Amino acid sequence: MSDALSPSPDDDAPSGVPHPREHVLDLPPSSLETDIDGDITDDLKEAYWSVYDGAAASASVRQILGRLPRIVRQIGRLAWSTDRWATVRLVLMQLGSAAMLAFGLMATVGVVQHVVGEGPTPDRIRAAAPQLVVVVTVLSVRAMLEYGVSVAQARLTPKIRTALEREFLELTAHVRLEVVDNADWHDEAYRARDRGLFYARQIVGQIITLASSLLGLIGTAGVITVLHPLLIALLPLSVVPVGAAAISAARARFHSFKRWNALQRRVNVFSWLLLDRDSAAELRSDTAQRALLAEHYRLSERIANEDTRLGLSSARLSLAGRAAGGIGTGITYLALCAMLLNEWLPLAAGAGAALAIQNSRSSMTEAVQVAHLVYEHAMWVDDLLRFQDKCRKLLPRRGGVIAPAVVKEIQLRDVSYTYPGADTPALDGVSMTLRTGTTVAFVGVNGSGKSTASRLIAGLHDPSKGSISWDGVDLMDMDSESVQSRVATVLQDPVHFPFPALANITVSRGTLTEADPTRALAAARASGAEPVIAALPGTWRAVLSKRFRDGQELSAGRWAKVAVGRGLYKQAPVLLLDEPTASMDPKAEHAVYQAVLRGEHRADRITVLISHRLASVVGCHMIYVFDQGRIIESGTHRELMKLGGEYASMFALQAAGYLSTAPEVPDDVDAGGGT
Repeated sequence: MSDALSPSPDDDAPSGVPHPREHVLDLPPSSLETDIDGDITDDLKEAYWSVYDGAAASASVRQILGRLPRIVRQIGRLAWSTDRWATVRLVLMQLGSAAMLAFGLMATVGVVQHVVGEGPTPDRIRAAAPQLVVVVTVLSVRAMLEYGVSVAQARLTPKIRTALEREFLELTAHVRLEVVDNADWHDEAYRARDRGLFYARQIVGQIITLASSLLGLIGTAGVITVLHPLLIALLPLSVVPVGAAAISAARARFHSFKRWNALQRRVNVFSWLLLDRDSAAELRSDTAQRALLAEHYRLSERIANEDTRLGLSSARLSLAGRAAGGIGTGITYLALCAMLLNEWLPLAAGAGAALAIQNSRSSMTEAVQVAHLVYEHAMWVDDLLRFQDKCRKLLPRRGGVIAPAVVKEIQLRDVSYTYPGADTPALDGVSMTLRTGTTVAFVGVNGSGKSTASRLIAGLHDPSKGSISWDGVDLMDMDSESVQSRVATVLQDPVHFPFPALANITVSRGTLTEADPTRALAAARASGAEPVIAALPGTWRAVLSKRFRDGQELSAGRWAKVAVGRGLYKQAPVLLLDEPTASMDPKAEHAVYQAVLRGEHRADRITVLISHRLASVVGCHMIYVFDQGRIIESGTHRELMKLGGEYASMFALQAAGYLSTAPEVPDDVDAGGGT
C-alpha cells in the first residue's frame, strides 16, 4: 500500500516539476495525553484579549493607590468632554451625599448621647427627639442626593460609551488598508472593542462607588476624631485586618479568574465544533460527537472544580479576615472600656465611636474590592485610548485635491510597492497608462502583483516608489477617500452583507436605505443578478442572511452576480474586476463580460479586469502580463499570441484543456454509471 502511494522517480512528470520532498515519519503514539498538569494558564498561549487579566492580583497596594488618582482624572476628563453639566452634578451630589453621611453619623451619636445620658427616661427621650428629627432629615436628603447621583450616572455613562464607540469605529473603519492587514493591529482592535469599550461603561459606576466608600471612610474618621482624638489611633486595629482580608480575597479571585478563563477557552473550542454549521455534516458522518462531548465534559468538570476551589478559598479568607478583624475590634473595645473607666471618654461618646468604627469597616471592605476592579479595568480603558491615538496617526490623507468625477487618464511611472513586513516587493518598477473608454486586463500567476497593482490604482495603497497620477495630478496630492469613491471594485470573494438585496446593491453608493430604482434595476440586469433577486421571497426586500428570520442564503455564484451589480450601480469612472466571475457558471460569466466589457457604460469608464481565465480577456484593448511584481509582456491578444511568450503559452495551455478529447466510456458501463 505504501509503495502505491509513494512517488517513483520513474513516473512520468511534467518537465521542470520537482518530485515531492520525502520525509521519514515515525509511528504515532498509541494515545494522547489529555490531562492538564500544573497551572492551566501555563499551557495556553496568552490570548490578545487577556493581557491585563489578573493585573490587579500582581500589583502591590502602593501601585494601586498610586495609580488611582490618575485613573480618576482620566475618567473625569472623558466625562467632562462628554457631558459637562452631568459631570458637575454628579461630583457635587456625590460630595453632598458624603457630607450627609458624616452629619447623619454625628446626629446619630447625639441621639445615643441623650438616650444613654443621665436622668429619667421620658426626659432623655424628649431630649433626643430633635436630634432624631435631624437624623431623619439628613438621611432623607442623602437619599435624594443618591438618587441624583444615580440619575446623573445613568445619563453620563451611556454617553461616554457611545462617544468612545463612535470614535473607535470611525477610526478603525478609515485607517489605511495595509494597517488592517497587520495581525497585531487586528489583535489590538478586537481587544479595544471587546474589553476597552465594555469596561469603559462599567468604570464610571465603579469610580463612583469607590469615591463613596473613601468619602464615607474619611467622614467616619472625622466623626471619631471629633469624639476623641485618641480614638483615631484605635481605628486601624479593626479596619486594617478587614482590609487585608479583602485584598487577599480580591487577589485570589483575580488569579482564579485567569485559570478559569483559560479552561473556558479550551471548552469553548469543543462547544463551537459541536454547534458549528460547517462541521455538522462531517461530525455526524464520522460519529465524532462522543469524543468531543467526552473532552467537553472533562473540561467542564475542571471548571466546576475551579469554581468550588475559589468558593472554599474565599470562605477561608473571609473567616481569617473576620477573625483578625474581630481580634482587632476586641482590642479596640477594650481600649474604649479603659478610656471609659478612666473617664477619658463619656459613655455616650463611646457608643458613638463603636458605631463609627463599624461603618468604617464596611467602607474599607467596599473600597478595597472596588479599587482592585477600577485598577484592572482602567488598564483596558487606557488600552482603548492608546489604540485610538495610534489609529489617528494611521489615517489616510485628508484634504488635498478632490478626485475628478470623470478620469481621462491614469498613469503609473516606475511604481514599486512592498507590503509591511515583507522582504521582497509585490510590485517592482511597473509603468503603464490607462485611458478612459478602454478595458485593460492584468494576467499572471498567483502572487505576480496583479491585485496589488489594482489596489494602488484605487488609492488603497500608496506606492513605495514611483508615482501614480490621475489626469496629471499625483495621487499623493489627492484626498484618499475621494479617490476611493471614484473606484468600483468587485472581488472574487465579495462581502456577503446581511442586508436586503436592494441594500446589497446600493451600499456601493454609501447608502443602505435610499436607491435610484432605474439604476438599481439596470445594474442587476447587466450583472445577471435580476433573476436571482426576482426569485427571492420579497425580491428586493429579501434579507440575504440566514441569521435573520426568513433570511435567504445565496450560492457563491449568485453572490458574485450581486457583487457585480453592486459595482455597476456605483457608476464610478474606474471599475476594477478582480476575478469576479470565478464562481459563476460559463453562461453567467459570458453574460457578465458582455455587459461589463462591451456594455453601454464602457465609453466613459476605465475598466481593469484581473482574470486567470484568459478567454475572458481576448477582447480587451490592452493586456499586461505580470510575473514576480514586474510587467513582462504587454499588448493586445493578437500581439501577445504573435509574440509567442508567456501569455501565448498560458493561453495555449488553457485552450488545450478545453479542446482535448474526452475519455471514452467503456461499453459495459451504461449512461447511469451502472455495469
